[in-house]
This record gives sequence, C-alpha cells and structure tokens, in this order.
Amino acid sequence: MILLDSAWALPMAGLGIGAVIGYVARRNHFCTMSALERHWYAGDSNGLRSWVLAAAVALTLTQVMQFLGWIDLSRSFYLTEPLPIAGAIIGGVMFGFGMALVGTCGFGAIIRLGGGSMRALVVLTGIALAALAAQRGLLGHLRVATIDPLSVDLKGVGGQSAGALLSHLAGIDITLPVAAAIAAGLFYWIFRDRRFRGDREKMASGIVIGTGIAAGWFVTSGFATRLFQPVQIEAGSFVMPLGDTMLQIITVTGALPDYGVGLVAGVLIGAMARAWYSKDIRWEACDDARELSRHLVGAFLMGTGGVFALGCTIGQGVSAVSVMALSAPIAMLSIAFGARMGLSYLLEGSPFAFMRDHGERSQPAE
Repeated sequence: MILLDSAWALPMAGLGIGAVIGYVARRNHFCTMSALERHWYAGDSNGLRSWVLAAAVALTLTQVMQFLGWIDLSRSFYLTEPLPIAGAIIGGVMFGFGMALVGTCGFGAIIRLGGGSMRALVVLTGIALAALAAQRGLLGHLRVATIDPLSVDLKGVGGQSAGALLSHLAGIDITLPVAAAIAAGLFYWIFRDRRFRGDREKMASGIVIGTGIAAGWFVTSGFATRLFQPVQIEAGSFVMPLGDTMLQIITVTGALPDYGVGLVAGVLIGAMARAWYSKDIRWEACDDARELSRHLVGAFLMGTGGVFALGCTIGQGVSAVSVMALSAPIAMLSIAFGARMGLSYLLEGSPFAFMRDHGERSQPAE
C-alpha cells in the first residue's frame, strides 16, 4: 500500500505495461507504417487488421471499465474542448508524410532502437525535439496563432466523444450501446478475413497492445485518486512523451517521470529483451547523408504533426479510439493520406502520383 501511494509507482506501472507491449511488438513485428504499405502495395491487410484489433480491444475494455465506474475519462486530453479539427488534419498529414520518410512511427522507432538501430535513435531524438518546440517552444507560438483558433467547441452538443454527442442528440445516455456498435463493426471487419483468422501472431499483437492501452487508463485514473499531485489521465502516445523523456534524461526539472515516460522506457526495455532473446541485435546506421537528412525531416514532421494532431498512430489510432474521440477518425484518415503521399513521393517521385495513377486506372478502356 505504501508503494502504491508513492509517486514513483506511476512511472513504474508504465514501465511494466510498456515492457509487455514492447516485447510483443518486437516479437510479432507490429508496425503501422509497414501495415499500411503492405495493404496498399502487396494486398496484405493482416498488419492493418492487427492494428485495428488493438483499437477495438482498447475501445471495448475502456468503455466497459468506464461503465462500471472503474475509470474516469472526463479528464482525458482527447476529450477536452475544443475539437482540434485543423490540427488533426494538418498535423495528421504531416505525421503521415514523415512516417513514410522514416519508414515507421515513433512507437516503431522505439522498437527498432531496441534491436540496435542508430537510425531510430536519430529519429526519436528528432521527434522529441520537434515535439517540445511545437508544444512549448517557437513552433508552439505558431500553433497557438494559426492552428488552435480553427478548433471547434462542442460543449453545447455534448462534447467531442461520439458517445456523448449521440447521447445528447438522443436525450438519454447511450454511450455503451454506441461503443458496442462501433466495436462490433470493427471486429466484423477484422475477422471477416480468413487469412487474418489464421495469423495468431498478428491477433496476439492486437490483443496485447489494445489491452495495454486500456490498462493505461485504469492505472492513471487509479493513481489520480491516490496521489497528492496532479496526474495526467492517459493511456499511450509516443510523441510528446518522447520530449518529456528527453527532458527527464538531460535536465533536473524537480518533477518525477510520469506514466508516459515510464511507458516509453518500458517499450524500449521490452523490445531490447526480445531482440536479445532472439539474438536479433544488429547495430545499424544511416548509409549516407541523404538517408540521414530524410530521417531528420521525417522526424521533424512527426514530432510537429503529432503535437498538432494531439497524437500519433497509437495516440490517436488506439488511445483516442478507445474513448471514442471525434478527433480519432479525422487524424487517422489524415495520417493515412500523408503516408500515402510520402510513399508516392519516395517510390514515384511525386507525392500526388498515386492520385494520378488512381484516376488513370478508373478511366474506362477505349
């Protein structure tokens, strides 16, 4: 009980949950960018379905805990007003394009660093610095002046949760039925594919990561009622927590690490443990200056875009989905569009080549 009342218990909980997530993600090659690329270019949707499964599992567990009164999501920053529509779109496209330039997102870069990739270390450092600048530095002034004013306040119609919005329109609380309907639709799409039903590794990845995100809500909500200090109600994101982790490493702020910092460290430890166990540690670096510059630009776009969009492929794609935030589909569609542009730029020389090619394919043959 004394340990649970210690402020160190919060980051240690994140460390434990992150270690499990990192180990499983490394073992089963969980990567959103790879999943999108294989879906578009190889016709293989197993990785994409695994990621959607993580979101569906997190949504189900989170909403059940909310219904039972085990957690309180009202203080989650995904549900705070106003709804950052412009940030979700602009930031999402930036994040997706940067993700394509790098070949993975912040979460995936941590997994790669666990296997010895120095390129991932460069990317993570770039994301952390860009996130700090976009949240608290020079880019933050730009964000406040140009992006934040374009947000939409939904307090008058229930808030920016799909459950709260529809409950307001219906006049009764239908949050749980709405969550059940969304989860049912996601599970139907996920398991309708026979190949995915036979891929146990991909299913395990989705279930474990989704459960880990839901556990984050449970842990931070619980500690918020126990500790005599403010606790950020969060579940999992890998943009701003990277900046916070960097600050904890290089400065003495007087503040203890929070859950997000513990989660980042845990994912790295879990990935390292798996790489060591499978003898899969290989030191890698950028081949030339051109590759290094591409990784630096991609890291900047992900760090900045992730702050503008209030999350990444895990933050908006899983955590925000679990609370039915309206920003989640907007941000994720924007991230996917940005990633498609980035891949088109790398493979075809133009970020809009895929749109031209799609239009040509859709023309009737003469």
